[in-house]
Amino acid sequence: MTSATIRQARGARRGEGYWMIIFAAALLVTVGIFNLIDGIAAIARSHIFIANAHYVIGDLRAWGWVALILGALQVLAAIGVLAGNQAARWFAVAVVGLNAIAQMFFINAYPFWSLMIIAIDIVAIYALCIYGGRDTAREQ
Repeated sequence: MTSATIRQARGARRGEGYWMIIFAAALLVTVGIFNLIDGIAAIARSHIFIANAHYVIGDLRAWGWVALILGALQVLAAIGVLAGNQAARWFAVAVVGLNAIAQMFFINAYPFWSLMIIAIDIVAIYALCIYGGRDTAREQ
């Protein structure tokens, strides 16, 4: 289910939409790897997190599993976005949105890091939603 939209943008050398989709995919890979590392560290109860933090739901290990799963899904979504799959682009939007929400719950463990990840998630959502659609491809 390859989108003609991305195929057309892929053929453009300097199209704004094409480079923003590449940028969004790079952000997805970066945040996905960060989440994989955070998830592994939280599952192992690493000492980089704030001690005795209280969570609304679950504990540090539970949110570590959430971060690990979301990280794996983000890397898979980035591969799909780079392949030009339109469904993968919307899947990436959903996964990044879920990650932003999950980081709000994870904020007790590592506040500044979580806020930075949320900011990156918002930029990735913007790039995925605004660029790469059918209207953007017609303008190039």
